[in-house]
Amino acid sequence: MDEFMPTVGVSSTHPADMPDDHAALPVWNAENWFYEDLPVGQRIRSLRRTIGESDSHLFNTLVVDIHPYVQDQMFAEREGIFGRRLVAGAFVFSAGLGLVATNCVNAFSYGYDKLRFIKPVFIGDTIYTIRTNMEKVPRYKDLGLIRASYQVFKNEGELVLYCEHLQTVKYQNPADFVGKTER
Repeated sequence: MDEFMPTVGVSSTHPADMPDDHAALPVWNAENWFYEDLPVGQRIRSLRRTIGESDSHLFNTLVVDIHPYVQDQMFAEREGIFGRRLVAGAFVFSAGLGLVATNCVNAFSYGYDKLRFIKPVFIGDTIYTIRTNMEKVPRYKDLGLIRASYQVFKNEGELVLYCEHLQTVKYQNPADFVGKTER
């Protein structure tokens, strides 16, 4: 079936510790986009994800977040200002970014700026994310810097989180950036 071109996963990492014919196969859900392939202004939207009780509880357990607003139903209902338990902001951030994360073998996270938790998210809310490529700057000999905004929305379009993600991304043709980089 080698005559079929894959639509997702057009690159292989060619691991030395598996049979050659397996290592040569494109890796599912692994993109090989380069700096040049990410246009400023490009927007993508994720699928939606409903945050369930078990999702929230498991995240809180993993990060030892036992704040009563996220772990104590009685407190949240009786004393909390929202009248119900919140989903931890760190989980909304992680899940929201995960919804538009790719497995691009040429991109590396450099950091996040301007992280804001705008509105609360509750168990049972459904979130989705819009990513917008904001700017590109040649930075290093082999890597450029991409700044993208992430807007996480809940339910029918209510903005709940905003941040900007900085990523270094390999150039397809590093020679094109000689003399243009900051470092």
